[in-house]
Amino acid sequence: MTASPAEKFMRDVRRHPLTRRAFLRGAGAAMALPFIEQLAPAAPGTAARPPLRFGVFTVTGGTVIESWKPKAVGALDKLPSILRPLEFAKDALLVLSGLSHHGRSEGLNAHEHCALMHLTGAEVVKKVDGKLVAGPSVDQVAARAVGDQTFLPSLEIGLSNHETQYSWRSADARVPYEANPRLVFDRMFRGRVPVVPNWKARAANAPAPTVGTKRDTIDRSVLDLVREEANDLRRDLGAADRKRLDQYLDGVRSIEKRIDFVENRQRLEAADAANPGPSKLALPTNLPKENVPIWQVTNPVHRDPEYHESYTRLMTDLLVLAFQTDTTRVGVFACGSDEAQFPGVVTVGYETHCHTLEHQGNAGRVEDADPISREALRQIHVWYTQLFAAMVKRMREIDEGGSSLLDNTILLYTSYMADGGHGTHDYPAVLVGGAGGTLKTGRHVAFKPKTPVSNLYAEILSRMGVRADKFGENLTSSHRQYDGKLPGLN
Repeated sequence: MTASPAEKFMRDVRRHPLTRRAFLRGAGAAMALPFIEQLAPAAPGTAARPPLRFGVFTVTGGTVIESWKPKAVGALDKLPSILRPLEFAKDALLVLSGLSHHGRSEGLNAHEHCALMHLTGAEVVKKVDGKLVAGPSVDQVAARAVGDQTFLPSLEIGLSNHETQYSWRSADARVPYEANPRLVFDRMFRGRVPVVPNWKARAANAPAPTVGTKRDTIDRSVLDLVREEANDLRRDLGAADRKRLDQYLDGVRSIEKRIDFVENRQRLEAADAANPGPSKLALPTNLPKENVPIWQVTNPVHRDPEYHESYTRLMTDLLVLAFQTDTTRVGVFACGSDEAQFPGVVTVGYETHCHTLEHQGNAGRVEDADPISREALRQIHVWYTQLFAAMVKRMREIDEGGSSLLDNTILLYTSYMADGGHGTHDYPAVLVGGAGGTLKTGRHVAFKPKTPVSNLYAEILSRMGVRADKFGENLTSSHRQYDGKLPGLN
């Protein structure tokens, strides 16, 4: 039987000293060989269950807490004015109060401090030699758990800027946000046609990869073929070379798995195109033209509330589309801007600049704040909620075969500050959606004051399949409560 190029390479390596040329020759052989894992049909009658998604809709400037937080704990009655646009979905809401961030900051301004703690719940956020440092954010930890099942591990969109950095893969690796809707759409669907997954058909008939099967066929992974020889070679190498060899082999394996995933998804989506799910796709018709400079897309957002609204609706439509088509299961939309103007939305006083109102309308005590500016802020946050409510309504109307997209989602409606005065206590937090049946909604749940927001993130992650008790400061804060979790959510 003729030896494969990979077998010859490993045999030669064992006979001769390891040279860069020999390794590169073998690397080329390994990278060139195809890999297609054997696919086997799933067992008939498997329960059809759409996947769980996690989305964050976060606005600027905190909120006006007395117009956000219900006065009574328990079943929701009439919603406070800022949340009233969600009255139609009151049965799907879980209003949470008493949550705070306690992390300290080093070398940051107040906006950076709030932004870096926002989704990380980090114990320390700082700037080191001009570089921002925080911690893994809840969205990125969730993406690590489920991101290998979708085309995009996560989607970060909106008007995040140099101060408002929300998403972090690690303490020193932030995730950039895409502000151009055209580029968001292209990233989602370049090379593929949007289709509605048929979850019932997928569960009953869809092929699924069989991992780890050994086969003596041409489609075997080259790494399975040479792993034994690679282990022999590793024993003859120094520590640094062993590490490089392992990184190389892991990299090839990662590429092979990703190619296999894409091929499998293409088969699934071809079947969905012939027999789609029950919902209809609403593709955007008002995307910016190609090659339009980003400033032409975003600058009007800060000046014109009508454009700001249309931009927000377009971006939320894209996030819903990403969830509906299973392009991703984790997404964050950074809505609004502290620098935006709100003429027409604000109907009191003369000031319409959001950042100015945030400072005038907040104080150490509410009664010390300028009442006109505080009412203006309330109006702005009602406006934000109206836009969020339109997204919720759309998700509730998307049928996934007996349940809605909203039923199969955890949506967090929040802000990167507790209030426009850079507050970090009593953050606004509303969960919307059924979370796959793991949340008991239609309630206001009040926790002990200063309970870490990280407790909430730990609860969300557990529902997303992350098996870890610690997140951010939930177990280390001097204000830790409830063993790092939140009781009574389900």
